[in-house]
Amino acid sequence: MLDSILLAICFVLIVEGLMPLLMPDKWKQFLMQMALQPSQSLRRMGGILVVIGAISAYFLLMNT
Repeated sequence: MLDSILLAICFVLIVEGLMPLLMPDKWKQFLMQMALQPSQSLRRMGGILVVIGAISAYFLLMNT
């Protein structure tokens, strides 16, 4: 179980590092645009991503 969690964290780090590695200028523009968004919009987007991730993980775990 711990191995799976650590592997998932490694994959997140890889995916998160791709944008600054491959397109640093566009990544900076994206972050500046995100900083201008209202906190409520960011919170809503974060909540949606958490729900999508939880549902996806549930279905993946149910199929193994």
